[in-house]
Amino acid sequence: MSPPDYITRWHDEFIAIRRDLHAHPELGFEEVRTAGVVHERLAALGIEHHNGIGKTGIVAVIHGRAEAGATATVRSVGLRGDMDALPLHEENAFAHRSRYDGRMHGCGHDGHTTMLLAAARYLHETRRFAGTVYCIFQPGEEGHAGAKAMIGDGLFTRFPADAVYALHNWPSLAPGHIGITPGPAMAAADRIEITIDGKGGHGAHPHAAIDPVLVAGHIITAAQSIVSRSVSPIDTAVVSLCAMQAGHPGAMSVIPSHAQLVGTVRTFRPATQDLVERRLTELVHSIAAAFGARATLRYERVYPATINHDREAAFAADVAETLVGRANVIRDLEPSMGAEDFSFMLQERPGAFARLGQGGAEGGCFLHNSTYDFNDAVIPLGAGYLAALAEAALPLPAPHQTDRIHS
Repeated sequence: MSPPDYITRWHDEFIAIRRDLHAHPELGFEEVRTAGVVHERLAALGIEHHNGIGKTGIVAVIHGRAEAGATATVRSVGLRGDMDALPLHEENAFAHRSRYDGRMHGCGHDGHTTMLLAAARYLHETRRFAGTVYCIFQPGEEGHAGAKAMIGDGLFTRFPADAVYALHNWPSLAPGHIGITPGPAMAAADRIEITIDGKGGHGAHPHAAIDPVLVAGHIITAAQSIVSRSVSPIDTAVVSLCAMQAGHPGAMSVIPSHAQLVGTVRTFRPATQDLVERRLTELVHSIAAAFGARATLRYERVYPATINHDREAAFAADVAETLVGRANVIRDLEPSMGAEDFSFMLQERPGAFARLGQGGAEGGCFLHNSTYDFNDAVIPLGAGYLAALAEAALPLPAPHQTDRIHS
């Protein structure tokens, strides 16, 4: 019996868990209730686990039926699922919508947590592997670098996984499909904050002021030239200025003294990242000076690019084919300019980040949408895939390979 088929018997139970988590979303490093649910479920199953890794993270430890052989290249595997929600107001009307204004599971981490719990239960019950599996329930993926916090708290020292894998739902893929991207899979995410200092004044006498709004407009326009004119056409980068704050909407004739722009830069290559930061710095300072204003750029490198290791990406695709067939595995899935802090784990250990089809994008609802919801129908496949990765990476010695798991 395949792992997804085995897990299907618990489908209704895990749908209830997922919807409970969806109704009670918690932001990064505030996942106290969520971690409590994970702790209670693991404890009820008798699974060894360790709380408080990277503040609110949990690591479950599951030992196989045998130790990995002396010649085995992989003796332990880490499986990661993220737990945090977004600071986003939910606009759904179903019964399990968020109970809290201003935060929701708009990226499916409730589903990721649920699938990892189901995978842990399966692995604990069947133990059809040799070696050790670490189920990593990670906090703070949404901009808080929870993976980095767990690593800093001794994740791979205390739980020395030889390889790590993660699975993220992907609405633009149909259910029953799994996508893998060799090499760069998700972009680096940088935060930019531009502060412009001018001279306030009366809107009817602009010559007596230095208008920071005008300066901001020129910076916004010029910033868009960086990718089109400074980055190679065969490279990839995004510069998006997503927020602007200046003046007061009720003061139609007051030129403010200050303006602020906030945005993000996405790249795959460190050299491109350096280039964009340098060009932004030059543009911001020179444009402000040309208008007699002063501007500063704060450039924060938040997440590095998520780079899948070639061997592990091929392995993850091979495992996917055993579950859904070759026709339903996309081995060259287009990289995303979104970012993932699983990138920090891939800097420490070989591994791969895969994407699980769940549908929904065709209706206009992608990730980080206020009407998004995780597709419960894919729980058995997602959980089973995580479990299958562990089983394939940690095969049992020959005498155990004929064992049967009965329903």
